[in-house]
Amino acid sequence: MSDAPLRVRFAPSPTGMFHVGGARSALYNWAVARQSGGTFVLRIEDTDAARNKPEWIDGIISALAAIGISGADPAFEGPYFQSHNADRHREAASRLQIEGRAYYCDCTREMLKERTGSEHLGYDGFCRDRGLAYEPGRAMRFRTPDEGETVVVDLIRGEPSFPNSAIEDFVIARGDGSPVFLLANVVDDLDERITQVIRGEEHLSNTPKQQLLWEALGATPPTWAHLPVIVNEKRQKLSKRRDKVALEDYLADGYLPEAMVNYLMLLGWGPGDDREILPYEELERLFRIEDVNGSSAFFDIKKLTAFNGEYIRALSPAAFVSACTPWLTAPHATWPAEAYDEAVFETVAPLAQTRIAVLSEITSYVDFLFLDEPVRDDASWSKAMKAGAADLLRDAAADLGALPVWEAEPLKAALEAIAAKHGLKLGKAQAPIRVAVMGRTVGLPLFESLEALGRDRALARLEAARARLDAEAPAGE
Repeated sequence: MSDAPLRVRFAPSPTGMFHVGGARSALYNWAVARQSGGTFVLRIEDTDAARNKPEWIDGIISALAAIGISGADPAFEGPYFQSHNADRHREAASRLQIEGRAYYCDCTREMLKERTGSEHLGYDGFCRDRGLAYEPGRAMRFRTPDEGETVVVDLIRGEPSFPNSAIEDFVIARGDGSPVFLLANVVDDLDERITQVIRGEEHLSNTPKQQLLWEALGATPPTWAHLPVIVNEKRQKLSKRRDKVALEDYLADGYLPEAMVNYLMLLGWGPGDDREILPYEELERLFRIEDVNGSSAFFDIKKLTAFNGEYIRALSPAAFVSACTPWLTAPHATWPAEAYDEAVFETVAPLAQTRIAVLSEITSYVDFLFLDEPVRDDASWSKAMKAGAADLLRDAAADLGALPVWEAEPLKAALEAIAAKHGLKLGKAQAPIRVAVMGRTVGLPLFESLEALGRDRALARLEAARARLDAEAPAGE
C-alpha cells in the first residue's frame, strides 16, 4: 500500500435502511483513509428522487456515526450530494459528444430486437456514424474503442482484463438529457479527487466502462478494490427481502456498535493470527485492503452474537447498567415506568452481564423484579411443579419467612435443609421455587434473585403458587 494520503469515498443511495454490507464497505474505506493520513469522502447518491427519502439520508449519517465514522474526525469530508453536481455531469456528457467520444442514438428496444433478433444481445452500434443531433428522446452512447482491452487494476482481484469488443456502446445520458449513474459516478469521483475506489464486487462489471470514461475525460483512473459479496447460511447473497440486513435493526436489538464493527471488519479479512476480538484501533492498524479475500463472506449471526456477548462481558458495571437502561425503560419495558428501580437492577446486573449475549435479552432476565406477578412460562410450570411441589412450597414459605436475615447465603442454607427434608437434591428443590418466584426454570441465580426481590414479594409468590397447585389438584388428593 502506498504511504501517500489517499482519498476514498463511500457513496450510498438513500433508498432504505443501512445495509451491513454498506457498513463493511464504509469501515474498510475509513481504515484505508486513516491509515494513510488521507480523506474519507461521504457522497450521497441521491439522483433517483422517486426512491430517496430525507430520513434515509439522516439514517445513513447516524448509522455511520454509530460505527465511529463522523465529521468529528478530520479524516471525514462531506456529505456531498450527487444531485448538486448535475450541471457538471451534463458538461462532461456534452464534452464527450463534442470530442467524438459519444454520440446520440434514437434506437428503441424494439428496433434493436428487430435488427438482431434478440433484445439481450447488447447494442449493435447502429447509430455510431449517423451523426444525429440531440432531440428529446435520443440517448447519448459512449463510443467504446473497437480494439484492445481495458485492464482493471484491482487490489483484491489482480488485473482482470476486458476485451473492448465485448463492451457495448453504453448509454451515458438518457433521452431527457440527464446523465446516468455510470457517468455521474465518474464525474463525482474526478471532482472529489478520489484516488482509490473500494466497493462491493457487484460493481466490478461496471468498472471497465467507468475506467474508459475516466480515460476519455483525460484523467488517470483510480485503483480499485472490489469486496467479496456477503452471503447467508445458504450461501445466498444477503437480501433485505429475505435476511436481516439493516445495521439499525441489529443496534436496536442490542448489538453493541463496537461488536458490530469488530465482526464486520472480519467479513473477508483477518489480522493474520488467531485473534478475533480486537478493538477497532488495532483492527485499523493491521488492516490491509490487499489482504482481503476475494471469496464470498458468510454473515454468521451466531458468531456475531458470540462476539457481542464478549463485548457485553467486557463492559464496566456502570457501562453495562447504562447500556441496558433503554431496554428497562419505556418503550421497551413491559412494566410501568414507576416500577423500575435502578438500584435494584444494579444488585443483579453483574449476574445478568455474564449471561446475556444481546442487550434486548435483559428484560426476560429481570422482569420478575419489576412486575407485580412474574410472567409464568407454562412449559416451565409443568416441568417444575411435580408431585410434592405444593408441600415443598409450603415449607419454603414457612422456613424462609422465618429467617432473621433475607440474604442469599442464609436463603441457600435454608433451602438445602428443606430439600433434605423432602429427600431432594438442592437443584431439584430450586425448580418449583424458581418458577413460583421468577416464572421460568432458567434465569439468574435463585438466591441472589430472592434477595433482590425482597422478603414480602417472594413469600407472596410462593404462597400464590402453592394455592394454584392446591386448586389444580384432583379432588380427594
